[in-house]
Amino acid sequence: MKDVESMPAAPGQLSRWVKFQNGLEYHLLKTAIFLFRLIPVDTASAIMGWFWRHLAPFNARHKRALENLELAMPDLSAAERERITRNMWENLGRVAAETFHIDRLLKQSNRYTAVADDVTSDVLKGNQACIFVSMHSGNWELCVQPAVEAGVTITGVYQALRNPKADEVLREMRQDLYRGGLLSKGHKTARMLLSTLKTGGVVAIMGDLRETRGIAVEFFGRTAYANPVPASMARACNVPIVLGRVVRTKGVHFRIEGKAIPVRVTDDRQADILATTANMHAVFEEWIREHPDQWMWIHKKWAAPKSRAKAKQTRKGGLART
Repeated sequence: MKDVESMPAAPGQLSRWVKFQNGLEYHLLKTAIFLFRLIPVDTASAIMGWFWRHLAPFNARHKRALENLELAMPDLSAAERERITRNMWENLGRVAAETFHIDRLLKQSNRYTAVADDVTSDVLKGNQACIFVSMHSGNWELCVQPAVEAGVTITGVYQALRNPKADEVLREMRQDLYRGGLLSKGHKTARMLLSTLKTGGVVAIMGDLRETRGIAVEFFGRTAYANPVPASMARACNVPIVLGRVVRTKGVHFRIEGKAIPVRVTDDRQADILATTANMHAVFEEWIREHPDQWMWIHKKWAAPKSRAKAKQTRKGGLART
């Protein structure tokens, strides 16, 4: 007689189980949103930050963060790495709580100080199409707040959740951030983004995570794998790239910075994309070194692609330096 646990579930059974899980996650998420919105955002942020600071170090990702810090910034002592990582967890806990108040935070302009160069200022005035490329610093969800306040319509890109109901809830929470739409990754999305840029629109993409189909660049003196899409689109549409970061100054108060970088255009398309992407990461590295406790060290940024095709692509692209 076969072991019941080893037998595969029938398609109908699996479907019912997935539906049950999705429904449970959806209701738990809705309940969490309801409860957190009852608490003032400053209080909710502080409480969640405290819990994450003290409980998250028991998570396996804490070790990964410490290892990444040691490899990227070897001059730091063990105590300094521990302090930075715990501060990172506190910031991430605050972000989790603040996400439930994102629509309210957008309207509270007294919480922000914006720093913009000339190109960024033109974008905020609605005079310039661009690609906003941000990184996971401070509360990165709020990086587009100055643009939203200025009435700029932004089209965003995100990684869709497996649970469609939960995904819909989180998309609705961010609808005030991305009036041009929040699009999940895919080939159709790429075409839509290109169309948006060519018609004078603004696109927002996160640019600091590891991209499994990406190109190799130097990041903290090591080979990292980066998303070439922002550089590719900016070059194809002849629009600038504006790098953005959010720095948490105190509690639920932030400094938001925008810095335009040149987009290289020569006869060698691949070399141009590589050089621009490397330049982006050079700025990210500089910013992270200024506030290492506000960046997410838990990412597998330096992990190499596994497939042969990806490895071949990496060898072909080479290692870019600025």
